[in-house]
Amino acid sequence: MRTVAVLAYDGMSPFHLSVPCLVLGERRGRTTGYDVLVCAEEPGSMRTNAGFGISVDHGLEAMERADVVVLPSWEPGRQASDVLLDAIRGAHARGATVVGLCIGAFLVAESGIAVGREVVTHWRWADELRVQHPELDVRADVLWSDLGDVITSAGTAASLDCCLHLVRMHHGVEEAEKVARDIVVAPHRSGSQAQYIPVPVPPDPGDDVIEKAMVWARGRLDQPVSLDEWAGAVALSRRTFTRQFRARTGSSGQAWLLRQRLDRARLLLETTDLPVERVAASSGFGSSDALRHHFHALLGTTPQRHRQEFYSSTSRM
Repeated sequence: MRTVAVLAYDGMSPFHLSVPCLVLGERRGRTTGYDVLVCAEEPGSMRTNAGFGISVDHGLEAMERADVVVLPSWEPGRQASDVLLDAIRGAHARGATVVGLCIGAFLVAESGIAVGREVVTHWRWADELRVQHPELDVRADVLWSDLGDVITSAGTAASLDCCLHLVRMHHGVEEAEKVARDIVVAPHRSGSQAQYIPVPVPPDPGDDVIEKAMVWARGRLDQPVSLDEWAGAVALSRRTFTRQFRARTGSSGQAWLLRQRLDRARLLLETTDLPVERVAASSGFGSSDALRHHFHALLGTTPQRHRQEFYSSTSRM
């Protein structure tokens, strides 16, 4: 059980406050492995920008015992108090993961815990954050970034993706997919996916050939899939398919397929007793050596360690 402290402040957006509570908190009596505490510098009644009020029971002392501190939003021109900034710095220094969602990145920046490092925020506010904090590498081209001790994301739906990433990291792919199904969102959008993709939504979902291509590939993760075969499955040339796939997803087809294979492998490791060689074959890696290589390169761990960490906990759920 991890303790999560979520910051609220007077006049904030209730949507931004609700995202970490929705993904990490209890839903209809179902426990999630997190104890979520909404906290504020001055607990009690406060306004939201939606015309209704909320009541917050916990003060900033919740950050003193939190494993994760979530800063779900902020106001770019709002001056944070020394008390709040010290609470964030203290939690970070103690080893808590600090998560800045959307323009919560401004508060991450002001606290000084990410100097010289990469910070993601909503594309609309990225230039202002760069001006205010030139010591940061501000990114507006990806959905979220995980530095280990500091995680930041773009806004709105990307905040959901970022919080699901926390669940995936702490409790495994299977649990993250359960949460995604509960709240009816996509189970995994890679942090490297583009924030803003300037391509029109198809007038009819049936016209979305790239979505059809994704469905086709997901049904064949245990098989080699060449780019030519993949493009041909939706009657496109290789060049047109490659261009449309990147325009639709912000990623190359090969990178997307690798992530799908990794998620399949992680799920099999968490939910079955299959030998690693069988897991590698069933997820399209061909050999356990290839699976270990990609696990280490992209996840920083090994298949065996992943199974040791997540198999027993997820099999009991």
